[in-house]
Amino acid sequence: MAKIHHPISAYAADAAVLLGQLLRKARIERKMSTLNVAERAGISRGLLRRVEAGDPRSTIGAVFEVAAIVGVRLFDVEQATMSQAIESNREVMTLLPKSIRARRGEEVKDDF
Repeated sequence: MAKIHHPISAYAADAAVLLGQLLRKARIERKMSTLNVAERAGISRGLLRRVEAGDPRSTIGAVFEVAAIVGVRLFDVEQATMSQAIESNREVMTLLPKSIRARRGEEVKDDF
């Protein structure tokens, strides 16, 4: 079966590589082995290597768990206030429309 190619923007690719580098650097600074981090995260060492290499096909859950284990903060929110931020965003999201439909004949403008 052929692999499906999912296009990724240069910005997203660079961000994945940078995040992978930050995770690897934090792991090494904490003197943690790949085996130790992989076991604690519940992932294989191969997936950990892909996360650290910035592979955009790595699951977001694996990336977030590795970040938590090695101490890389992904958001500028303390753990205690994260649940408050989630609830605040949930309230805002209930006010937004459930779906968005493009008008007929209108082109999608993706040149940001």
